[in-house]
Parts: sequence; C-alpha cells; structure tokens
Amino acid sequence: MNFSKMFKTDDGNNYFFTFFLVTTLFLLWGTCNGMIDVMDKHFQDFLHLSKAQSAWVQFAHYLGYLLMALPASWLARKLGYKGGIISGLLLVSLGGFWFIPATHISQFWAFLLGVCFIAMGLTVLETVANPYTTVLGPKKFAATRINLAQSFNGIGWIFGPIIGGAFFYSSEGAEVAQGQLYIPYMIVAIIVLVLAVIFYFANVPDLNTEDEYHLSDSEQSGTKTSIWKHSHFNGAVLAQFLYVAAQAGIFSFFINYIIEELPALSAGLANSWLFADRTALREGAYFVNEKGATFLLGTIGFPLFLLGRATGAAILRKLSAHKVLGSYAAVNVVLCLLVVFKLGWISVGAVFLSFFFMSIMFPTIFALGIYGLGVQAKRASGFIVMAIIGGAIMPKLMGYLGDVYNMSFSFIMPSFCFAAVAVYGFSWSKLSKSEGLVGLETTKGH
Repeated sequence: MNFSKMFKTDDGNNYFFTFFLVTTLFLLWGTCNGMIDVMDKHFQDFLHLSKAQSAWVQFAHYLGYLLMALPASWLARKLGYKGGIISGLLLVSLGGFWFIPATHISQFWAFLLGVCFIAMGLTVLETVANPYTTVLGPKKFAATRINLAQSFNGIGWIFGPIIGGAFFYSSEGAEVAQGQLYIPYMIVAIIVLVLAVIFYFANVPDLNTEDEYHLSDSEQSGTKTSIWKHSHFNGAVLAQFLYVAAQAGIFSFFINYIIEELPALSAGLANSWLFADRTALREGAYFVNEKGATFLLGTIGFPLFLLGRATGAAILRKLSAHKVLGSYAAVNVVLCLLVVFKLGWISVGAVFLSFFFMSIMFPTIFALGIYGLGVQAKRASGFIVMAIIGGAIMPKLMGYLGDVYNMSFSFIMPSFCFAAVAVYGFSWSKLSKSEGLVGLETTKGH
C-alpha cells in the first residue's frame, strides 16, 4: 500500500504534516503516563505505604480524566481541534511546573495534585487527538491512522520509565530521590509550552468523521438523537473502562511483581551487564531490585507494547478490527491466568507478553466506539475518555489483592477485565449492525 494514500483525501488535500504534528501529542502523554507507572514504588519506599495506598497515584491520575473528560469534549466542540489542543497543552504545563513547589512541600497530597493537573491536560489532548487522527485522510484508513499514532504513544511509554527511574530512585535512598522528583516534570512543562506555540501557528483544520447514522440530519430537524442509543458506543465506554483498569493495574504493579515474584537469578546473570547494579542479595540469593524492575519495564515491557502497536496497525489494515480486538483480549485472559497459577519463568514471560497483546486495545476500542457518529464523535470521544476512570478504581482492588494474597494472584483482576473486552470485540458487529469497521481494510469500504 502507498503510505501517502492514508492521508490524502478525494478533494486532493494531504494531511500528513498535520498528522505528524498530532503524533507528538501521543508521544507526550505516553511519556507522562510511563513516568506515573514507576512512581508507586517510590512512594511505597519514601512514605512507607502499602500497595493499595500507593495506588492513590493512579487514582489521582485517572480522577483528572474523569473531571476533565466532558469539559474537554465541550472545549473541542467550541474551540475546534486546534483550540482544544492548545488548551490541553497549557494545562499539562501548569501541572508540570506545580511539581517544583510540590517537591518543597514534600507531602503526598501535593504530588497527587500535580498528577491530577497533568492528567486533566492529557484528557483534553486525548479527547481531541484520538478522533482527529481518524479524519486526517480517507475513512477506510481511519483506525489504521489512530493505531499508527498510538505507536508513538508506545515510544513514550518506553521513555517514561527510563526517565522516571533515573530520578525517582537513587542508590543513596528514597530521601535523595524525593528531592529531584520535580526535574523531569519541569522539563516536560517547558517542552509543552514550546509545542503550544507551534500548534498556534500551525495549520490544524477542523474536520469531522462521516455521519453514518445521520445524526446531523436529526439535529437540523430539531429531533436530536442521543448517542447513547447506539449500542456499539455504549459497549465501547464499558470496554474502555475495563481495559484501562487492566492496563493501569499491570503497569502500576509491574515493579512490585518483578521484585516479589521473579525467581532468583544465578550469580553469573546477576553480575552480567543486564543486571549489574540492578539486583539485591536476599537470603543468599540474587533478586531484581527497583532499578532492575524499572529497567525491564522500559527495555522489554514497553518495547513489546510498542511492537504490538506497530504490528497491530499493519494487521488492522487486513483484518476486521472487532475480531482482532476480541482475539487479543482472549489471549490476555489466558496470559493473566498463567500468572495467577505461579508457574515461575512461564508466568514472568506471560506478564511481558500481556504488554504486546493489550497494545492495540485502547485505540481500537476508541475507533469502534465513535464509528459512524459524525459531528457527535467529539462528544462521544469525551465519554470514552471519561471511561479511563477505570484506571483509578480497579488498581486499588489489584493492590489490595497483592497485599492480602500475593502479586501473582492479583492478576485475576485484569483477567476478568480482558474477558469483558473480548466479549465486546466479538459482539461489535451485532451491536453496530455493521459487518466490520471501515478503515481497517485496504481493499474495500463500508
């Protein structure tokens, strides 16, 4: 397939540059989210919190999504895509700069407030950028574009733990690390301000998805049709809630899982370049420490996530999106159960593989949910982004299970979430009354 065809519309417009500019936003929020996921263990060490208590970091993060999702949708409708993007960037910058006084305050609530502010800005960006990628070219490549853009999000997930691990953990102890926690967020705040200026001067046209269900016609006739009457949209909101719950739980407690459940390393492996200075000696055996777990997250976990996004974009050009979503979710149910059964290195491998198979879920659920909603796609986008609140609620349950039982058993929570996502994927055609999402097939349209 000619790559340029993904961005060139029938009227001759080519939106490749605009698409490229928007993908920087995916990179940005991937990096911010990746840093959040290595923050839990730092606060467990510094403030002596339990796993369930440290999950307040995720609660604050996803609370920002809940609070801002509908206002973000309103901003997108009133200010257009360009105004919405700039508003989101300014909010992220505000949150990043707040970490400077928060570090001096050095109280848990202050950091949670900064996390919430940044999440509110990211909410605006996600509400705007996700649907926007679907209209920057022919509709038959809509979900391919959103998955391609989400690949840059995957790159950010790799950078996040590496950056976070460098500042959130120190060989000199948690006290030293606490004093430098503001540095990466201050850098993010400055970069974001530069991006806001670039977007202000850039060409960012306001476009809409095609109105498959004739919602704009009903608005013009004075009989406004509710988007909640469309079952594929309702299902997407629930599926996104549960998917993000599973993703947030696995990402947040990955470090705890590696430290507590990874089998002991041989002396030779512990002293190799891979684990040098990344192990701790306990009861005469070598185990991976916090730095080692963060390193594995950034060098194996999130690269598999990125690989899944990149290959997923190619697969979704050939196969129906809902079938791919259902199949990937079903595989992750099996992988999570392998972790629950504590099968040693097999379980460890299953944890890493879960990163690959969850990779395409968020953008694919998003594309399936806004399918055919036309001018209502911006409003629908707000509700689907609001569903991210699942990442605030369910990880606390997973943390509780880890405290009471063990981290292996806690994976029972994401297994149930993935099972529900699989049901949505395999049921989407019936819910939408469509044979398959146009945009994932390169040979024909709907």
